[in-house]
Amino acid sequence: MKPEINFDDFSKVDIRIGTIIEVTDFPKAHKPAYQLTIDFGNLRIKKSSAQITDLYTKKDLLHKQIIAIVNFKKKQIANFLSECLVLGVANNNGEIVLLKTSKTSINNGEQVN
Repeated sequence: MKPEINFDDFSKVDIRIGTIIEVTDFPKAHKPAYQLTIDFGNLRIKKSSAQITDLYTKKDLLHKQIIAIVNFKKKQIANFLSECLVLGVANNNGEIVLLKTSKTSINNGEQVN
């Protein structure tokens, strides 16, 4: 388990709902990954690199609503600038399973509390 944090630490994390509008292969990544373009509504479009190729095809991901941290510092990954962190959990095989909403009536850009 990681070190305990307090509520002030957690309140700095901006978690939002977005819809994937484009998925492309990312051959320059060290580990297999996709380049995602995500619509966050009023926060506009952000890009992310995600190592989720084990369980998801590009077709599976297109138009899928996801949960992401949008206030991460941008990170250069090979020739790509990742602007947010798509959230998932590793299963017993180490494959990443994306976190998602249980309802479909959530607007892009809405904040997770």
